Amino acid sequence: MTREPYPTARRDDIVDDLHGTPVPDPYRWLEDPDDPATREWLDAQSDLFAKHMAATPRRDAFRDRITELVRSGTVGAPVWRGERRFAMRRTPDQEHAVLYTADPGGAERALLDPVAMDPSGLTTVDSWQPDKEGRALAYQISVGGDEESKLHVIDVATGELLDGPIDRCRYSPVAWLPGGEAFYYVRRLAPGDVPAGEEQYHRRVYLHRLGTPVEQDVMIFGEGLEKTNYYGVAVSMDGRWLTVSASRGTAPRNDLWVADLSTSSLEAPELVTVQQDVDAQTVLQFGRDGLVYVFTDRDAPRGRVCVTEPGRLTAEHWRELIDEDAEAVLSDFAILDDLERPIMLAGWTRHAISEITVHDLATGERIGEVPLPGLGSIGAITDHPEGGHEAWFGYTDQTSPTSIRRYDARTGETTLWEAAPCAVEVPEVTTEQVVFRSADGAEVHMIVTSRPGDGPRPTILYGYGGFGVSMVPGFSAGTLAWVEAGGVYAVAQLRGGGEQGEQWHRAGMLGGKQRVFDDLHAAAEHLIATGVTTPDQLAISGGSNGGLLVGAALTQRPDLYAAVACAAPLLDMVRYELFGLGATWNVEYGSASVPEEFEWLWGYSPYHHVREDVRYPATLFLVFGSDTRVHPLHAWKMCAALQHAQTDPDRPVLLRNESEVGHGARAVSRSVEMLSDQLAFLARHTGLTG
Repeated sequence: MTREPYPTARRDDIVDDLHGTPVPDPYRWLEDPDDPATREWLDAQSDLFAKHMAATPRRDAFRDRITELVRSGTVGAPVWRGERRFAMRRTPDQEHAVLYTADPGGAERALLDPVAMDPSGLTTVDSWQPDKEGRALAYQISVGGDEESKLHVIDVATGELLDGPIDRCRYSPVAWLPGGEAFYYVRRLAPGDVPAGEEQYHRRVYLHRLGTPVEQDVMIFGEGLEKTNYYGVAVSMDGRWLTVSASRGTAPRNDLWVADLSTSSLEAPELVTVQQDVDAQTVLQFGRDGLVYVFTDRDAPRGRVCVTEPGRLTAEHWRELIDEDAEAVLSDFAILDDLERPIMLAGWTRHAISEITVHDLATGERIGEVPLPGLGSIGAITDHPEGGHEAWFGYTDQTSPTSIRRYDARTGETTLWEAAPCAVEVPEVTTEQVVFRSADGAEVHMIVTSRPGDGPRPTILYGYGGFGVSMVPGFSAGTLAWVEAGGVYAVAQLRGGGEQGEQWHRAGMLGGKQRVFDDLHAAAEHLIATGVTTPDQLAISGGSNGGLLVGAALTQRPDLYAAVACAAPLLDMVRYELFGLGATWNVEYGSASVPEEFEWLWGYSPYHHVREDVRYPATLFLVFGSDTRVHPLHAWKMCAALQHAQTDPDRPVLLRNESEVGHGARAVSRSVEMLSDQLAFLARHTGLTG
């Protein structure tokens, strides 16, 4: 389709010796975005990409249809503090969701509007947390996609700024104390106080009193612990109990401590160990009934709920309330106690499909279930923290934009609380869940969406397979636009994810990572064998860890795929720890500094497995200039390597390099443009012409 020459990229003779293995890195110069040679190469890649997209059919049609579908808007479940509620909503023409509050009198008004803060659309709200009385709100914002959250506090009634900004608060929880005059939070140390190159790490837990200089904040936890630790912090509704958790990077385990604030000072809480050096994840919720509810996967990889007393928090004192299910994974729970017979609602995913069960709070006995509109996904279950008989949750499926449902435990009825802001016409589609076997015989599930009809069709196979993240049903404008145009969209629930619990995750991490790639290949072969598609019509798509997935797939089985969309990927797995947040992920992937773990990484690192004179799939890399999680250098180096190696001029290797956006949230219009480019590219190289 094109014989346009690729931009020149020099190949340097750089070879590292790692544990006796020579590791070539000819494009290391592309790791420096400020090098004039890198900038010149990136500009030339942008010109090349623009030329290709200008000649690519269906791009405008995809953009128009995706724009129509995203007009459905979004809604979030309400969060209650006293008689005041808070909820996110994005109406059809808004670029970002807005946080609204409803006052005790019932009048609703906008409280946080990112576009009102910044008309450019580059500011995003990263998180928000009202105080326990609903009078003050802590929120965090970042600009241009860098996710470097700055924390502010406003008066909910007036909108007046009460405190902030406090910088270096990325991924910080905010745990308010009663009265709204102080909170615990997490902040990184100042760059000058840490070794060079470690500015993204070294978090600590602090106490902040409203109106005081941040320099006076008291560090209460984290000194001397692992540099990549993430910390959680929470305070019970009555203000008595402080909980602090610590996880090394993204490890699927945490240490846990509790302090009784009624017997120790806020500045020096006496933390008592609940769990330490245990290979499990545990969260505590202090109930209004004086008991403590324990959400844990300790001795239960699919999750369970236990109960204990505040003075008996270690595992030997736990009494099982809701035991582990043989198939479903416990995802959430909520307590409704303003009833003659208090209950617990438990949220589950069974092969990625959500359900909610009802249990007696005292015994754990299952006494019913909450009806859902279909085979879809629910969001977090919220309730009144002061006690009540109502709960709210979001619901979505492949053709239904998220709506909010209200469950009334007194009547047992579930009703629509809030629909999506705008009704949109969606195509008639069929969704089915299929099961196939991977190379080692493991059963893997996949959700396949298509329009009615038979015969092989252009197909996108999407996967992630990492960090215990589950691929669940949900409304997607991109998916529906592709299927409406005549394609098939398949989402594989690969090992490394959380669809079958923590064991499923661990089967695809560290030395088991190749199983994830094998699962994807098996999914592709199943789609071909069952007549859904053919190798010349099959594309694969993934982002972040999913970008690693498709990068490995295209180097391992270039014959199996016609096209690839690879977004914000990890691709140089020998040097990934040196950039972005890479060092926090060695608990998932392993570290090249450890000989055995280097062998794992070296065995599949996509950048190092590009071979010359191979017919690779048409490949589009999508990267973001402000991405502080995964540096774009991974895609830059891999793009140069593939352009050098590709033998088929009709299967181009292109780079879409976008500025002023990052790894996460972005304005809707920017998402529409990216999706349109991606789908148009995949359509062109899989033969989608509908």
